[in-house]
Amino acid sequence: MKKRLVSLLAIIMMVSLVLAACSKENDPANTSSNTPAADPANTPAATEPVPISVFALQEQNIDLPTNKFTKYVEDTFKIKFDWQLNPSDGAKEKRQISLASGDYPDAYMLTAYIDQFSQADLLKYGKQGVLIPLNDLIKQYAPNIQAALDNDQEFKGFTVAPDGNIYGLPAYSQCFHCSYPNKMWINSSWLKKLNLEMPKTPEEFKAVLEAFKTKDPNGNGKADEVPLSGSIEDFGVRVIPFLMNGFVYDDDRNYLNMTNGKVESAALKPEWKEGLAYIKSLYDEGLIDPGAFTQNAEAYKKIGENASAQILGAGAGMHPAIFVNIDKGNKYSADYNPVTPLTGPHGSFATHDAGGVAPGAKFAITNKASKEAQIALIKLVDYMFTPEGQTNGATGMKGIDWRDPKDGEVALGEGVTPKVAPIPAVDGEAPHNAGWSGMAHYYMPKEYRDGWVQGTDIYDSANYERRLYQATLLYQGHEPKEIFPLWSVWIDPSEMDEASMLQTNIKSYIEQNALQFITGNKDLNKDWDSYVKGLQDLKVDRYLEILQKAYDSTNK
Repeated sequence: MKKRLVSLLAIIMMVSLVLAACSKENDPANTSSNTPAADPANTPAATEPVPISVFALQEQNIDLPTNKFTKYVEDTFKIKFDWQLNPSDGAKEKRQISLASGDYPDAYMLTAYIDQFSQADLLKYGKQGVLIPLNDLIKQYAPNIQAALDNDQEFKGFTVAPDGNIYGLPAYSQCFHCSYPNKMWINSSWLKKLNLEMPKTPEEFKAVLEAFKTKDPNGNGKADEVPLSGSIEDFGVRVIPFLMNGFVYDDDRNYLNMTNGKVESAALKPEWKEGLAYIKSLYDEGLIDPGAFTQNAEAYKKIGENASAQILGAGAGMHPAIFVNIDKGNKYSADYNPVTPLTGPHGSFATHDAGGVAPGAKFAITNKASKEAQIALIKLVDYMFTPEGQTNGATGMKGIDWRDPKDGEVALGEGVTPKVAPIPAVDGEAPHNAGWSGMAHYYMPKEYRDGWVQGTDIYDSANYERRLYQATLLYQGHEPKEIFPLWSVWIDPSEMDEASMLQTNIKSYIEQNALQFITGNKDLNKDWDSYVKGLQDLKVDRYLEILQKAYDSTNK
């Protein structure tokens, strides 16, 4: 799971913050409600810089000791960092070793997609007293963090442990297009050539795939078209969830539904069986590439970028760059446009999650930090809860990596006043080393990301985020009224190991059996009852019981 998030978030942040921006509809100036931003100059009164040891990740093209943002915050907050730098490979293990040995620093500043603390870590080390609660520090010295806690219930859910303490802060980056990951992109030039409408139902989608297979839409006289493909390598690229969502909600993670506050398994429902039967009908007629259930991202992209002729009819993916190049002049990219969630016999659903926000924490202060160090650290992070501080930290310093918008420039969000304009890197130019990148991703709600300047030509690679934003609007609102928020519930530490084992076994069983039913290795009529019994034997009821307890506890 973490491996999936690594690649996705790396792509997301590179595309979102370098090519352009990302997503929502309010003014970024109101990111932290109406509470005025803390004055960065209002720092600890120490005449000498406060020494602070920090465990940090050494990211590519960033040298933290000489970094321009490091210099700025050291001068502003009277800090002298003693960096304990770690390469990406093995960073999580080194963090765990440092805590187990007792040889740990004053603070941890991590990256959410590589080495952050899990919720279980926070509760474990928080109760041991190794990680100090941040509640009082936030109340006294961090008005912007406090405003986020007061006004953003989702952020609060990620941040406040069941015992009421805050043992660390997450990377709260609401990527709009990531929050609806299981999209379908269809070859609209083929639709036009074959005089077909954009499909709206499972049966219409099947009819389009049949036409792609049999009517030679690429015009080369060969039956080489691949009607539908996907991959298994990353979250959001599997073909099953988009198709299943025409029958029953598929979260593409743990196959959980909620009804009237009760956690259920989608994979036990008769609607799940109906969805499998539909997907099997596509497979039986050769409308789904068999490789979609086995191939990696590289093999998938070879289909989308086939050199001799365009052969891909529809591709599953969070965004089309997964299976086609989006560089300027690419001959295939503009052909692929989003399919609205299909309306099946039981509704029209779209997989929805927290947009890449992972539970846990990327920032924590240990019991070795002096009081002066604690205050300086929380004030520093509070600065990164302001739009300016967040942008300087994550993107690079103003005037180097971003600037104020000019007259006539347009923000990503509709009706939003633009607040940040990226300064594109110049080919051949040395890295600026002016920001902390992922280590500074703290508070980027959708309204902040919506304020980034973005061009309006969605097929220009520089404006790729607007293309994804517009596609995601088609999916917004198709999620069920109730969703189990696995990303933000806090499971009891005494049940964490059990829940993790059950989760792994149950998820694997559901996915393996789905594939067997689709490919015909198992019969949906003869073997369904045996499949259900197998899930029960894996203690699916106990798993749901643990999750229900966690949900109820988190939502008291």
